[in-house]
Amino acid sequence: MKITKVETFGVNIPYKHPEVSSLISRPGITDIIVKITADNGLVGWGECTRAGDAAGIESAVTSMAPILRGRDPWDKEAIARDVQMDGLWFVQPMTGNFAFGGVDIALWDLCGKDCGQPLYRMFGGAMRDEVDYFYYMRWGTVDEIVAQAEDGVGRGYTVYYIKAGVDRRKEEAMLEALRSTIGPERKIRIDANMAWSVPEAVRILNDWHDRFDIDFAEAPVNFDPIENMQDVQSRVSTSLCLNEGLWKDHDVSRLIRSRAAEYLCYSVYSVGSLRRFYTTIHAASLEGMMVCKHTHGEFGITAAAGQHLMLAAPNACDGHQQTAQHMKDDILKETIPIAEGPTWGRIEGAGLGVEVDEDKLMTYHEDYRRNGMFPPYGNLYP
Repeated sequence: MKITKVETFGVNIPYKHPEVSSLISRPGITDIIVKITADNGLVGWGECTRAGDAAGIESAVTSMAPILRGRDPWDKEAIARDVQMDGLWFVQPMTGNFAFGGVDIALWDLCGKDCGQPLYRMFGGAMRDEVDYFYYMRWGTVDEIVAQAEDGVGRGYTVYYIKAGVDRRKEEAMLEALRSTIGPERKIRIDANMAWSVPEAVRILNDWHDRFDIDFAEAPVNFDPIENMQDVQSRVSTSLCLNEGLWKDHDVSRLIRSRAAEYLCYSVYSVGSLRRFYTTIHAASLEGMMVCKHTHGEFGITAAAGQHLMLAAPNACDGHQQTAQHMKDDILKETIPIAEGPTWGRIEGAGLGVEVDEDKLMTYHEDYRRNGMFPPYGNLYP
């Protein structure tokens, strides 16, 4: 099996409601879809999620394509090395990781289809029968928070995630409404996206831990220097989670050794390949740390790749991140389970085990071509 063609498609899919945090405010997701065709007729699909500029990610994939053509997808580790070194992407590692992460998903999809096996079996087999995902709370009034929480409880969610770090008074009202609605047993997680100083984080987290029983706080302070997180961790009862700062595999390794949090929240695009993601997951497990799959916003392809890895991960927590709940549509022929509920079971189809609807793909690609990407910024706070 040899790679004959590498194609890219910028795709826009809107949210049902805008997503807001202390870092972003966006009405939908723009990602780059990668289609890799082999000489035996098999097609592998990948998805490059992006943080800032979608066109830059697509350009990076285009620059990588000559290194891929004519290669055997089973040699994906050698391909990754050559893209990094011969393509000089080690000089721009974060862009390279976002771009090659989508390429790598497509390579694994090809290999899984070639041998007739789902990805999770190619990573050692399932450690669990299903994976649990969070309910992604939108900012809103107290009545809107109660309505969302009631919806989540009715659909069986046990973990609720809400952004923080914008307006403490509003956030406390939302947290109070959320806790009173979901009861004492279900979990609340917050993400401040590094919005607080160390003294603010200590005061707020100690207060909120007692009042709202926060399960963990993601990125309460800037990760750099890591002593910020270590300082907060030593002075609060709430568990901490690292996300920002997990930009490359070396960063993940360094932050695992720092023991500055009990949870790591990252994904394939952070480290550039599913193999590196899986390897660092095991390294975290050896140090007693849990892994929560992160999302920058994703369609079903990246969601499926993450699902396979969380099925196989020894230290996957509950309440993994997802945006399927808020997407108006997807580019897949089937609706993935986490678009409608909190759990997703084993995927038994070969490769990613999901099928791309190419008509939908082209519809949303045309929107990207006409209108450009959804920007990650705006003034959309309620």
